[in-house]
Amino acid sequence: MRYKFEDLEVWQLSLELNDMVYEASTGLPDIEKFNLVTQINRAVTSISLNIAEGSTSQSDKEQTRFIGYAIRSLIEVIGCIRLMERRGYIIGNELKHKLESKCNILFGKLQAFKRSLMKNGN
Repeated sequence: MRYKFEDLEVWQLSLELNDMVYEASTGLPDIEKFNLVTQINRAVTSISLNIAEGSTSQSDKEQTRFIGYAIRSLIEVIGCIRLMERRGYIIGNELKHKLESKCNILFGKLQAFKRSLMKNGN
């Protein structure tokens, strides 16, 4: 059985970001294990889960609410990435660029999806 959310581009992008964040967070020092690592991993996972949960909604209005939660979680991920940069955990422009690019793309797509749902649901 295939679920509706699995065909959504924003779902696929959220999985890609999830993989990237988990990979980046494995390199953080032990001092961050119960702080920044768990925070960013929960936030990035929340993006995908809210997209999935919202796809089962009875209305566009309800799905819009869950996409809003996904956007908030994405902003939290971006905040964590900024902390990682500030603390010197992300060294090298390539990883920083990849994370930033994926976040920017996903943010734009989620915003567009939300606008589309709001337009349909009035």
